[in-house]
Amino acid sequence: MSASAESPFAWEPITPRGVAAFARADLSRLLLVQFIVALLAAATVAWSLNHDYFPTVTAAIQKLPAAGEINSGRLNWHGDPAQSLAEGKFLALDVDLQHSGQIISIADVQVEFGADSIRFFSILGHTDFFYPPDRFAPFNRADLEPLWGAWEAEILFIAFALTALALLVTWWLLATLYFLPVRLLVFYTNRDLDLRACWKLSGAAVLPGAFLMGASILLYGTGLLDLVALGLFFAAHFAVGWIYLFVGQLFLPRIAGAPQKGNPFGFKHEK
Repeated sequence: MSASAESPFAWEPITPRGVAAFARADLSRLLLVQFIVALLAAATVAWSLNHDYFPTVTAAIQKLPAAGEINSGRLNWHGDPAQSLAEGKFLALDVDLQHSGQIISIADVQVEFGADSIRFFSILGHTDFFYPPDRFAPFNRADLEPLWGAWEAEILFIAFALTALALLVTWWLLATLYFLPVRLLVFYTNRDLDLRACWKLSGAAVLPGAFLMGASILLYGTGLLDLVALGLFFAAHFAVGWIYLFVGQLFLPRIAGAPQKGNPFGFKHEK
């Protein structure tokens, strides 16, 4: 399978041909498309938080007593020693001072506040985080309700920004990890790519997996996927990148003639 030697216009990282086009495009175009995809993925994460988790947090705060705080590594709780605060399909919040196991939730994630620690439950089991001994935090409706109301939008924006930044850094690290094996691959398949172009191909090949992961988060948020399926899609989205790396290079122009095999990692400047 060969392609025209002409550099195609790189605009979509969805098809193998579209991914391959970024290898011959300017680096600035790849970075722009990565930025746009990162924003779309971050918006999906922010939507999921707002749609699936924040309503449960709001409901739990409204059920807190009028007084209470976490101080000196202990929860000062004025209510039943084991009490469910709020529960949804995705998140459950409760208080169980002794972590007695009286409250069992079917939510994907259960957060339980004990006398001296927070316990997180998921399909992987549970883990405890102890309250900092030198910190104070309110744990009552009067303080947390206005605080949550003031910070809810800001938390969403911070989650959005951190997700976009984390994705960009991760994609650049993966491209740096992949581009040398890709250079070896295109060397033996006689594709006309230097090291810089191999890095750009690697940077574009991770984007189809990002679209798959974003779609799976949307399906999970609407209840069409469960947590196990979401985890499988998370693993699969890495494999999608490897598939696009292999298939995408087949759409790149071959080196004319029968070239002599020299150093596959030699660097040549693009025209």
